[in-house]
Amino acid sequence: MLLLATTTPVAAETLHYELDPVHTRVLFSVSHAGFSQALGTVSGSTGELEFDADDWSSARLRATVPLARLDLGDPGWNAAALGNRLLDAGDHPEARFVSTTITPRDATHAQVCGDFSLRGVTAPLCLEVTLNARKRHPMPPFRRTVGFSASATLSRRAFGIDAWPTVIGDSVDLRIEAEAVRRRDDGIDEGDDEPATEPSPSASEPPPTP
Repeated sequence: MLLLATTTPVAAETLHYELDPVHTRVLFSVSHAGFSQALGTVSGSTGELEFDADDWSSARLRATVPLARLDLGDPGWNAAALGNRLLDAGDHPEARFVSTTITPRDATHAQVCGDFSLRGVTAPLCLEVTLNARKRHPMPPFRRTVGFSASATLSRRAFGIDAWPTVIGDSVDLRIEAEAVRRRDDGIDEGDDEPATEPSPSASEPPPTP
């Protein structure tokens, strides 16, 4: 997937990462008739990231969210959410985010704004992003990994999702937990911190899931 071109030159220390679909997940919440905040998740996101921790403004992100992986905890609600009255995932199976501007707040926080596409509509969306860690992963193949937490709020009506207004709220809160792994064709991770040494599991103790 091609990265979005910007007028900001890529810094010498900019590294290229790919989102880890296993450890990247979108959580969303929306009012259910005022009784509760219905919670759902979407797993399996993919994408590419260019990132230099010393210069957030040069970062670039492009991510794709597979809506078929949506889970509201009930097959009936999943089908309704993916149906043509709401997300219309049959005709629009993916949501996409492409960054356009990044405003650093400090060494570990930034506002990442971009174009968010959902149900055939593209509109601006800004994420508040926290850098959690940037280091070599302690599990093989010990690639350099970055981890982020992000949050945002969007209006579903802005994307043409206006069915059942008395049951489903308009404001949708997003929470994103993401990990991205340095691309194998981006060179050797020389100079990175050594991976943490873990004791070998006993025969009766299964190894941790990476």
